[in-house]
Amino acid sequence: MGKLITVIGPSGVGKTALVRALAKDRNFVTALEDHDERPFQELFKQDARWGLANQIDYFLLRAEQERILRASSQVGLIDGGLDLDYHGFARLFHERGLLTVPEFDLCGRLYETLRSLMPLPELIVRLRADDETVTGRLSARERINITSAEDFALFESFIDDWLVTLDPIRILEVDVTENDPGYAQIVPLLLARIMDRFGTI
Repeated sequence: MGKLITVIGPSGVGKTALVRALAKDRNFVTALEDHDERPFQELFKQDARWGLANQIDYFLLRAEQERILRASSQVGLIDGGLDLDYHGFARLFHERGLLTVPEFDLCGRLYETLRSLMPLPELIVRLRADDETVTGRLSARERINITSAEDFALFESFIDDWLVTLDPIRILEVDVTENDPGYAQIVPLLLARIMDRFGTI
């Protein structure tokens, strides 16, 4: 079974950009969020009634992506992932009233079942940036966003709640506030730390 690295953080922090930058430098196999390809994302942005369908679609997509990445002999990289979709986004949408209590409970049941069938990622790279940086990056994006800059602090608190339940050895925190969009400075340092965990990539 292949090893898996997930890159997590709030919307706009640069998860996808970092995964692409790492994969460009080394022979990783990757899986991305593909917001524009998801069948319920735009519907959910317009109408909260599509929230549950959107979350179920993402949970299943992420589980399918993990299965494919794990089947590879290469180390897998995924932006966001199953755990962030539940502990971050589903919790946020429930808090904002976009998922009812029964819907959120159903998300929890599905998440727990999927995760019980698959191991946690071996490494969780948690990206941090200040709210001003994230706000600027969100405003510059052209893709569909359900979350907003106003969600930043709450979303970060949900990530904290989740990560505190895990073995710290799985977690690698990286501050990306000052880094350029292509991560030219941070990629070599991060790759060195990843190779300390996994050996040659």
